[in-house]
Amino acid sequence: MSRLLFICVVMCLFFSCKKKNKYVVRDITVVEIETILQDSLLNVRALELTDDAIFIGTSRGETMKKKFNSSSVETVFKRDSSSTTNFRAIAYNGVSVFTLSIASPALLFKDGELVYTESHEKVFYDSMDFWNDKEGIAIGDPTEDCLSIIVTRDGGETWSKLSCDIVPKTKEGEAAFAASDTNIAIVGDQTWIATGGKASRIFYSPDKGITWKVFDTPIIQGIETTGIYSIDFYDALNGFGVGGDYTKPKANELNKIKTIDGGNTWTVVAKGKSPGYRSCVQYVPNSRAKEIVVVGFEGIDYSNDSGANWTHLSDEGFYTLRFLNDSIAYAGGNGRVVKLSFK
Repeated sequence: MSRLLFICVVMCLFFSCKKKNKYVVRDITVVEIETILQDSLLNVRALELTDDAIFIGTSRGETMKKKFNSSSVETVFKRDSSSTTNFRAIAYNGVSVFTLSIASPALLFKDGELVYTESHEKVFYDSMDFWNDKEGIAIGDPTEDCLSIIVTRDGGETWSKLSCDIVPKTKEGEAAFAASDTNIAIVGDQTWIATGGKASRIFYSPDKGITWKVFDTPIIQGIETTGIYSIDFYDALNGFGVGGDYTKPKANELNKIKTIDGGNTWTVVAKGKSPGYRSCVQYVPNSRAKEIVVVGFEGIDYSNDSGANWTHLSDEGFYTLRFLNDSIAYAGGNGRVVKLSFK
């Protein structure tokens, strides 16, 4: 009798745990938009969330900060007013905030202190991220015959550029877009980089930038304005890429792709379905790679079936976004930064 009772208790606990852990697909139909920063002179394509604040990189060389429990936004770093510095990449390694400007001279700051500079007529940096508190990566357009990739192994104190002997060669007209600071996706030691232009591919490193390989994608490509503008990986297998051609924002035939094998192969999804061109994609946290949000200058869209179908949530345009949790995100665009609440 006691043995039978024990078995019953174990079975009840087992099915109770399974029930609690079962993922329930949501159907988000509304997004509430609250402006937290407005300035008609700003163009915001770089956001980073920490435990207690959002950091903002601006088109006029500022690093701004808003604590989640505060109504005010403070400027924590600002370049000289005569500077043309444009921050489109920002990253946080758990200790410091890094901002990186786009064109020559490329300037990389750690907590406002200059730690790396690069001058070249072709210099144009697009995105930055960290594997851990010591090791980070930033990528940009080719200055030779491979992507510009710089890495740090000492917490961002020093950065070095990878040789084209290590990084796969780019094709003619292949570069990257500084549209949303989401050309890089990192899961553990693995790294994926999205390119665009006349060729649009995925560069992959399994070991924090030591070795590399490259994979083709079926996204639209062939001219300078086409390709992948943004990628995100939910885990080591599931990834999503968006883009298209920003000069033809309604085109939706070949602008959304996904992988379920870690980026080795990619397939077009929602072919011929909206949305069209979008500049940023992010998986919703804790959604088992089912829920995805994309933004662009023509609005905000949501999918709850891994990108097969989409719901248009808003016509308000943004360039980039980052999730705080599964219901709240922050987005940057032309002239403002907002808090998004999904319901």
